[in-house]
Amino acid sequence: MTHGTAKAIEKEKQKLEKYGVVLFHSQSSAFRAEKILLKAGIECRLIPIPRSLSSDCGVAARFEWTRVADVERALNSADVEIQGIHPMPSR
Repeated sequence: MTHGTAKAIEKEKQKLEKYGVVLFHSQSSAFRAEKILLKAGIECRLIPIPRSLSSDCGVAARFEWTRVADVERALNSADVEIQGIHPMPSR
């Protein structure tokens, strides 16, 4: 592996670590959460569940980890049922 490749891998790993994921019991909760978070001004994206985590529905909401308190607050106030909130695992 070249120095440039190692640097690129490290940069990608750091990029992943700045995200968090919300896991859900159902896809309908995931879709509802996405709408709520976007309406609250929190950027998020629905993604397949990372392999190292598990979920009943197979869909997670990815968001910037610096917004974890805002995500938790928005979903709790809207009574969205979640399975958990986790830092995005590195590859």
